[in-house]
Amino acid sequence: MSTHAPAEPSRQTVDEPPNHPADQAKSPLPADGAAYWDAAAETFDDEPDHGLGDPAVRAAWAARLRGWLPSGPADVLDLGCGTGSLARLAAEQGHRLTGLDRSPRMIARARAKLAGRDATFLVGDAAEPPVGERRFDVVLVRHVLWALPDPPAALRRWAGLLAPGGRLVLVEGRWGEADPIGIPAAELTALVRPLAAHTYVEELSHDPVLWGKEVSDERYALIADLPVRRP
Repeated sequence: MSTHAPAEPSRQTVDEPPNHPADQAKSPLPADGAAYWDAAAETFDDEPDHGLGDPAVRAAWAARLRGWLPSGPADVLDLGCGTGSLARLAAEQGHRLTGLDRSPRMIARARAKLAGRDATFLVGDAAEPPVGERRFDVVLVRHVLWALPDPPAALRRWAGLLAPGGRLVLVEGRWGEADPIGIPAAELTALVRPLAAHTYVEELSHDPVLWGKEVSDERYALIADLPVRRP
């Protein structure tokens, strides 16, 4: 997943320090993030919303993706893709996938999971995706942005990877009570609004099937459509 910090809230213990977007010098991960996630790759899919092994959880995420992604085949860039569970759902819906993660072991599992699909996987930094001059219809990022050292810069970079009229799909949240981590929807909306022609937030906390359990913290998807013409 993210190369800088845990990309999924369930992968961070409550004792780890928060990484607020305004505090760009801190990161809750060891310096070698690739090694951290390589070590986590073997059991990563054990979490219901990671592996999507439960048919109900899988169907819930598939339904959300159908609402967030274009109806016809599209080029989708999945940043911090982990083992490729969301990428596989998108590919099953007819989209062309490029997935990226810093962890080689995560990428190896993603490649195996999408063998035979129209999908390419790269090892690299989600904040600076090594995709050259390629442009995508959708940039999909789940539980990654909040942990990056410079979220505004990452958002600008991702917006620059979109074709005119392209879409950012950002699944994020604010987790924990005593020492919360993450980025609230209002804060992320303020960061994205200057880049987009239209934004909306879809609340996800009320749907326990997505997470395989009841949750009480803030979880959401922010959908941002870029202008059809570049300014």
